[in-house]
Amino acid sequence: MKKIALHWQILAALIIAIIYGVVFNTDYVVNSASISKLEKNEIPTEIVQQIKQLDGNSYKTKEAFRQAISELGEVDYSKYGSKIAKSLYYNPAVDYVSWMGDLFIRALKMLIIPLVFTSLISGVSNLGGGDNLGRLGLKTIGYYMLTSTLAITTGLFFVNLIKPGVGADTSFEQEVEGLATSAGTIGQTMMEIIPTNIFQSMSNGKMLPIIFFSILLGFFINKIGDKPRIILTDFFNAFFDLMMKITMWVIQFTPLGILGIVAKTVADQDDLLGLISSMGLYMGTVLIALATHAFITLPLLTKFIGKVNPIKHFKGVTTPLMTAFSTSSSGATLPLTITAVEENDGVSNKITSFTLPLGATINMDGTALYELVAAMFIAQAYGFDMSLTQQLIMVAAALLSSIGAAAIPMAGMVMLTIVLSAVGLPLEGIGLILAVDRILDMFRTSVNVWSDTCGAVIIAKSEGETLKV
Repeated sequence: MKKIALHWQILAALIIAIIYGVVFNTDYVVNSASISKLEKNEIPTEIVQQIKQLDGNSYKTKEAFRQAISELGEVDYSKYGSKIAKSLYYNPAVDYVSWMGDLFIRALKMLIIPLVFTSLISGVSNLGGGDNLGRLGLKTIGYYMLTSTLAITTGLFFVNLIKPGVGADTSFEQEVEGLATSAGTIGQTMMEIIPTNIFQSMSNGKMLPIIFFSILLGFFINKIGDKPRIILTDFFNAFFDLMMKITMWVIQFTPLGILGIVAKTVADQDDLLGLISSMGLYMGTVLIALATHAFITLPLLTKFIGKVNPIKHFKGVTTPLMTAFSTSSSGATLPLTITAVEENDGVSNKITSFTLPLGATINMDGTALYELVAAMFIAQAYGFDMSLTQQLIMVAAALLSSIGAAAIPMAGMVMLTIVLSAVGLPLEGIGLILAVDRILDMFRTSVNVWSDTCGAVIIAKSEGETLKV
């Protein structure tokens, strides 16, 4: 019997997961078990005592629970909102499948560091001289800067055309938790490219220092004697092959992982229809801009610069695109992206091992576009009239802040604080778009990965490689 293609398995898992999440929607329940969790999570006693007054009640949304507790008194529990939501969370039906998603994400994260480390060292050491590395590096960075700028400009065009923030409903504004502690400047991010302790960087999952060290190691392998150079090159080539074998094994479980991830994501959405109706114009603006970049700009670059058939290429990378959509993580998708581009497009490991890990870290077309649209939406919602100069400053800030964002917790939100701060917009405006951020994150991550794969085939063709597409 013919085996069903993996991308069809993933699509089926997505559909089943959405239906499952809609049917088994999450409740927030106050009972003895949830009150016990509140106490274990070190919620202040006065807040726990207040919540106890709601014992036996169940709420369909976090907003409904907030309304109920606000009617009991003026206790401020906003900074504990996340812990309280986790304590009251009740969805046994989703718990039965969500563990598969957790395991799948853990398996992918397990692979990211050793895969990036070995692929970069293998790729750079196989390049040979510094001239090859410099040429490939310039092409890669040049492509990333070009596509990110085009993406941001597309977002700027549509947000000025549609003006989704004018007269926007601000009732969906939410408290933004943990933002101040996670923010960092562009300068700090660039400084941290050079690690003080590479093992600590690996432990913390900081990709830019790992990429820098790996490129440095691969480059200087070519500067030592023939015998140790051959030994080290063979070792890292073999290590990379081993990691790819493990990756191929993990990929087989992608449909089950996506079932668990998406079912929980859909089930946990508060009043999805109400949210879409209230934030529909903003979401529509983001999606139209993303679609324009993904289905017009990038295919045109692929067709006319790379001389590659964009439709064939799209079919070849369907699996990583669907995984990126489901996981909202270009880093977690990286093992699948490398596999698809090499096996289905025919791009050499020399190209993929350099361009794709770098792209997963610094090439974020979809995210940069999203941040610009979000910042303009906030400006419009608060009644700020942004001049052309201010808008150009926002474009530059979105472009610069996208570099290295993957190494920062709450990357999308931190990037947005940089763009807002650049032109003096209120940071609390982030609360306006927080409710729909998770939904839009799925789309922008897919665009990020799509741009990475387009870059890999364009650069491969510019290096004279013969591809399958």
